[in-house]
Amino acid sequence: MKAMRARWLFPAFAFAALVLMLGGCGGKPEEPKQAAASTDTGGSSKGDFGPPQGEPVDAVLTSPPNVPPPTGRTAPAKVIVKLDVIEKEMPISEGVNYTFWTFGGTVPGSFIRVRQGDTVEFHLRNLPESKMPHNIDLHGVTGPGGGAASSFTAPGHSSRFTFKALNAGLYVYHCATAPVGMHVANGMYGLILVEPPQGLPPVNREYYVMQGDFYTTGKYREKGHQPFDMEKAIIEQPTYVLFNGSEGALTGDKALTANVGETVRLYVGNGGPNLVSSFHVIGEIFDKVWFEGGTRYQENVQTTLIPAGGAAIGEFRVEVPGSYVLVDHSIFRAFNKGALAILKAEGPEDKAIYSGKEVDYVYLGDRAAPNMQAVATAAASASTGELSLEEQINAGKALFAGTCATCHQPEGQGLPGVFPPLAKSDYIAADPRHVPTVILHGLVGKVRVNGQDYDSNMPPMSQLTDDEVANIATFVLNSWGNPGGRISKAEVAEIRQAKPAGASAGH
Repeated sequence: MKAMRARWLFPAFAFAALVLMLGGCGGKPEEPKQAAASTDTGGSSKGDFGPPQGEPVDAVLTSPPNVPPPTGRTAPAKVIVKLDVIEKEMPISEGVNYTFWTFGGTVPGSFIRVRQGDTVEFHLRNLPESKMPHNIDLHGVTGPGGGAASSFTAPGHSSRFTFKALNAGLYVYHCATAPVGMHVANGMYGLILVEPPQGLPPVNREYYVMQGDFYTTGKYREKGHQPFDMEKAIIEQPTYVLFNGSEGALTGDKALTANVGETVRLYVGNGGPNLVSSFHVIGEIFDKVWFEGGTRYQENVQTTLIPAGGAAIGEFRVEVPGSYVLVDHSIFRAFNKGALAILKAEGPEDKAIYSGKEVDYVYLGDRAAPNMQAVATAAASASTGELSLEEQINAGKALFAGTCATCHQPEGQGLPGVFPPLAKSDYIAADPRHVPTVILHGLVGKVRVNGQDYDSNMPPMSQLTDDEVANIATFVLNSWGNPGGRISKAEVAEIRQAKPAGASAGH
């Protein structure tokens, strides 16, 4: 037994001697470097800074994408937060309405900003017009249910509870009334930022962006009012994946803005209820990402995962001007379900960093337009049976930009020898129904246009709705010297059912 013990002890002594030798040669061994945040609070054990000081403070709440100013306080305070639950119908896409359940009348709900150590007195009011009871679960609350059990509120009533913000970080809040998934899927989520005691480092711009997945009975962009679809939600097949509650909420004339040389901080949340976000800014690299909304950051990050019910803080400095596209890099969600936003940066170019060229239709698609009001106007007129030719053309022009312009070019000129022209096209003049047919079913094999043969593969665009195809086709027929005419939604529905010879199965 002694011999065995000696054999085990010898390596230990040898290791100790080795450590002493290393210490004599160069000091103590270097520890692995940890990317430390500028704000290390040490966790909740250091989050109680005593009772509130001074008079109570009313929290400044902001609607997305705006962020309240820093608290600017050096001592804990009693902070009063007043938040209303509002059930309201709003656009989820152009010409598509949905009944959202909201905190503060927006999706996501109002941004809340407090300081670590604050005592928060939370008032939740459910408006009398509501049809459902609601409550709130704040992930920044230490206590069972995150406040949910203390805030169950029937329509026309209000609730109040108090909590101390012990942990610094960026936290999701959401409704937790049964069925919880349905309440979250209808837009009941938002973010609360608990600043560390010394605050966050100052930046030039701060924005509030939150992803959510939505489940409607109709297909993507199907016009009219769309009810919630519980079956789609249960099997996790969303119709839309969106930033800030509606397609186009942060594009066109509602895009985020910045100037060259500025540092932008994004507070990004994921309400879910189901999907994980692969958040990415095309053309930028995050200088810092406080992953999972905590107090440590990673540097030089391309894409960051944000779980459902989670958050992250990302920063980058804008070096060159242009349009930077924010996406969920599960990429079909961006270009076919709506998870796309734009930050428009202005300022002088720097050819040493980037040679320059504005991001074109490949990434921006129909969101390159200032807005999509023409589509919404056409949808509203179509619903009343008063859709004019001009309205159809204007809507088709906006949709063409994102669907067709990359290959056929913005003025319909095509690419010589590759993609046939749509301008002054004898192929279109021979039969105007060629346009909706090819949009819906694609085209493979040789086709002769304006005396030149083309043999490329046009993939079917069957994801487009009947009215979208009708509007694009009508725009093409009435542009660039084509013969004019009009394609109706009913005609498109008929064409959709009949697969012609030469149809493409895709690339």
